[in-house]
Amino acid sequence: MSAAVPGKARDIYIVGLRNQHAVENQAIELLERQIGRLKNYPEMEARMRQHVEESRAQARRLEDLLARHDTSHSGLKDTMMSLVGNLAALGHTPAPDEVLKNTMANFAFEHYEIASYKSLLTLADLAGEGGARAALQTSLREEEQMAAWIAEHIGPTVRRYVERSASGQTAGV
Repeated sequence: MSAAVPGKARDIYIVGLRNQHAVENQAIELLERQIGRLKNYPEMEARMRQHVEESRAQARRLEDLLARHDTSHSGLKDTMMSLVGNLAALGHTPAPDEVLKNTMANFAFEHYEIASYKSLLTLADLAGEGGARAALQTSLREEEQMAAWIAEHIGPTVRRYVERSASGQTAGV
C-alpha cells in the first residue's frame, strides 16, 4: 500500500462519517413519521421507537468519531437527508397498504445502513482508525438486528394487513 493511501482513506472516511450521520437523521425522520401511524401494529411501533433511540445513539457515536478529527457533521447534509426522510415517509401515507410499503422500504433502508457501516469499518482500517471499530461495530450490530426483526415480521405484518382488510377494518396503519 502506498503512503498516500492512508491519508486519502482518512479523507474518504471522514466524508463517510458525515454522510452516515445524515443517513441516521434521515432514519430518525422516517421512523418518527411512521410511528404515529401504527396504532394497528403495536409491536412494530414499539420496535421502531427503540430503533429511533438506537439511531440517535448512532448519530452521537458518529459525532464523537468526527470530533476526533476536529470536524463535525454537515448541517446541510443532515437537513437535506431529513427532508428526504420526511418526503419519503409522506409518500406512502395516502396508500391503503402504507404499512406494507413502509415495511419493504424499511427493510431496504436497513440494508443500506448495514452496507454503509461495513464500508466505514473498511475505511477506518485503511485510514488507521482502529479506535473507531467498536463504535462502528455497535452501530452495525444494531442495524443488523433491526433488519432481522423486520425480516421476521414481514409475514406476520402481511397476514395482519390481509386479515384486517378482509374484515373491513382499517388495515394500512
